[in-house]
Amino acid sequence: MAERKSDAEKYFEAVLDGRITASKKIRKLARIILPQIRNGHKGWHFDIERAERPVEFVERYCRVPSGKLGQPLKLEPFQKAIIETAFGFVDEDGNRRFQEVLVIMGRKNGKSSLLAALELYMLIADREGAPQVYNVANSEDQAKLAYNAAIRILRQSKRLQRYARKRADDVYCSRNLGYIKPLTSQTRNLDGLDVHFAVIDELSAIVNPDLYDLVKQGMSAREQPMIFIITTNGFVRNGIFDDRYDYAARWLDGKVDDDRFLPFIYELDEREEWTEEKCWIKANPGLGTIKKIESLRGHVKQALQNSRFRPTVMVKDFNMPENASVAWLDFEEAVNEQTFDLKSMGFRYGVVGFDAADTIDLNAACMLMMRPNDPQIYGVHMYWLPEDALRDVSESGDRKERDNVPYEQWIARGLLRTVPGNKVHRDVLLQWLEEMKADYDVYTYAVGFDPWRMDDTSVRNLEAYVGKSRVVPVRQGAQTLSMPMKQLKADYAANRIVDNHNPITEWCRMNVSVRVDVNDNIQPDKKQSNPSNRIDGFMAELDAYIVLNNIMDEYQQAI
Repeated sequence: MAERKSDAEKYFEAVLDGRITASKKIRKLARIILPQIRNGHKGWHFDIERAERPVEFVERYCRVPSGKLGQPLKLEPFQKAIIETAFGFVDEDGNRRFQEVLVIMGRKNGKSSLLAALELYMLIADREGAPQVYNVANSEDQAKLAYNAAIRILRQSKRLQRYARKRADDVYCSRNLGYIKPLTSQTRNLDGLDVHFAVIDELSAIVNPDLYDLVKQGMSAREQPMIFIITTNGFVRNGIFDDRYDYAARWLDGKVDDDRFLPFIYELDEREEWTEEKCWIKANPGLGTIKKIESLRGHVKQALQNSRFRPTVMVKDFNMPENASVAWLDFEEAVNEQTFDLKSMGFRYGVVGFDAADTIDLNAACMLMMRPNDPQIYGVHMYWLPEDALRDVSESGDRKERDNVPYEQWIARGLLRTVPGNKVHRDVLLQWLEEMKADYDVYTYAVGFDPWRMDDTSVRNLEAYVGKSRVVPVRQGAQTLSMPMKQLKADYAANRIVDNHNPITEWCRMNVSVRVDVNDNIQPDKKQSNPSNRIDGFMAELDAYIVLNNIMDEYQQAI
């Protein structure tokens, strides 16, 4: 007789086989969690009874806190999957694995009701002595949304009223001496918290990260505490929301090793999907059951006609950030493991992009080449860094390498060159182009560059080398870069750009974020605006790509 499957296992199976339309990040989570449900993970196993216990509590004892009062709070498959995954993994002593659950999804998908019901479960039925349960928010009004919803659920259940009651400042459970309270940055005596369960409704509204940090620190004395976050995206940038979102993205990509963290990110995969109704469910898993599709249609229609309303829809309904840097490429797009032998390929001409740095930063050049009757574009990159930049890190005693990447290994492999002093002179580009001609018989057909970073003498030298008409300034703004970037992204996804699996280039690509204007035009930015997240290799590649596409007919005739 086959073992009974949990709703979580069924949900993740449906995500992976396409029965449920889901975002890339939910599919990544499914690929991670589904084997762990079936086979366990390290010292934890999936206990289906522990997983279903909070689900049964919610559906048996809780009533909807607004709208059709008195109706049972029926959980949707995605809600059961979230709860069962969060609560089902336990160790040999029965203690839960996950201590932080992050759920990002569009507004009106039942998040406040779900949080309120879970608060009551953790107060009454989690078998914890004196549990302290907190509604955490930036303001008192926000903190009381789920708190007041919990009170309304409590007042509709005589069974729950046997265990808990509303007092002046909290909801109190006399049987285990626990309580539920709102908690904001204005709350007195934030120190000394002994948190068993904390819920955050709208992390994106929290301006001061200290509140989140205090709650996390207040969990340290409990055996199985949990912070449960359900939020939409927001308009506050570079705050705690962006920090946790980036952490979740890196966790899903395998770049963060944290067995206590669990992210569910419901969002559109591409901004262009916001006008495609079939994609809306990616950001709104309760669409058609909890969230009315007619309402969302109305919002989209209004946003199409009113550019001022569009950011609200993009952020709150589809979790697409506005007025901020947005992660641009995923790992599969940024990395192409295909390689080629430059000497045997028979290239004749290449189009070059150059991204020069001001002082001690990375300098990058990219040559893109094509062959007759071959749709792929082949790229060769070279990078330069001043010796002083590496020496400063070495002499500082810091064990980390500059920018936390293996520059010394890249130098040893010949992918990166150092030059004396604290600045890379522009003539390194001409020297490299001469090497490409002498060593591989590849001639430079045209050069694209950022005019902001190039002095007149360097431009004249390039014009003398290539020809004045083939030295092309590439203006670094959305008007020039937006469409080529979208085309380049499609070529990355199709593995059309082959760069010999260059790790520096791949690192630069993965550091690219984009800024988006109200017309959906994009331009590149450094990830999290962090100067250590270098994008120079991508910018050189983009400049070359723009010039190549602009002269494609002429270039095809030359090769």
